[in-house]
Amino acid sequence: MTSSQAPELPAPRPAAFDVCHPAVALRGVLLVQAVMAVASLALSATPAELGARLGSGAFVGLAGSLLWLVTLCALQRPLERAAPAARSMVVLATGAAAALLGWLPLLWAGVGDGSTALRGPGAALAGAGLAGLFWTWLEQRARLRRPADASARLAELQSRIRPHFLFNALNSALALVRVDPARAESVLEDLSELFRGALAEGADSVTLDEEVDLARRYLAIEQVRFGDRLQLHWDLDPRVGATRGPPRMLQPLVENAVRHGVEPAPAGGQVWVQTALRRGQAVVLVRNTLPEEASRPGHGIALGNLRERLRLLHDVAAECDFRREGDEFHARIVLPA
Repeated sequence: MTSSQAPELPAPRPAAFDVCHPAVALRGVLLVQAVMAVASLALSATPAELGARLGSGAFVGLAGSLLWLVTLCALQRPLERAAPAARSMVVLATGAAAALLGWLPLLWAGVGDGSTALRGPGAALAGAGLAGLFWTWLEQRARLRRPADASARLAELQSRIRPHFLFNALNSALALVRVDPARAESVLEDLSELFRGALAEGADSVTLDEEVDLARRYLAIEQVRFGDRLQLHWDLDPRVGATRGPPRMLQPLVENAVRHGVEPAPAGGQVWVQTALRRGQAVVLVRNTLPEEASRPGHGIALGNLRERLRLLHDVAAECDFRREGDEFHARIVLPA
């Protein structure tokens, strides 16, 4: 690849159908409950009537929204392949049907018979309207995700194919060819795997074990270059190996640790990679020592993109923070295990 050529990005995958995401589903339920509460307040003449409407509205809203969310989640694959017009029709129809099914138990119990706000046609129209409103928000969310994915992919490609890193890795391999051919071959294999992971179109998520493997390969290449100046410490909990996160999640953190913690320090430095299971969550911690004289700060593009990809994949269930503690820099990621 010449310096005048931009890295060719893989074709973007379709936006994730995230109505099945627990945090997204919770927002849908809360939206319906809020609308039902406002409608009850507007239609009630007395506090007693308001209480009755709030109770029946909460039941219908909860039952209908859960039915709609479960149905769309079950239809995930067919809806992803359907045309936009057909998908919209299914969304509205299932919203109307779910609202009617949520209202029927009240009708059978004689609670909703006299309530004009909960009659069949009105319930169906309200269900279709709320379904359309929520679906519009989901589609807007998907549109916002596409440029974030493309930006993250570009930043990671540029990071992996940095001429400086490639030059150093190849020089390390060339220096080992005659004195240690097996190790030179290992460096080239690690470099090949890093490029394969960067250039190939991956899944929406990968396991933590896969991310650790790529991080090991990157650090093995840097270990050849820095020798004893780079001291690595691994403390990995096998219980969180199957935890899923966005692709290229761990490698930017270890690269940041080497570039800003080890490379500028004359005596080198230390890097710790730790994973642990705590309260049902997978905690990933990358720590590195800092030089006495601060290195030139980076632009923070890769770390910012990592935050965004974590938010898009796990929403509020994931955490990502970076901070300095004494003479160390800490990068921490928390994922639902």
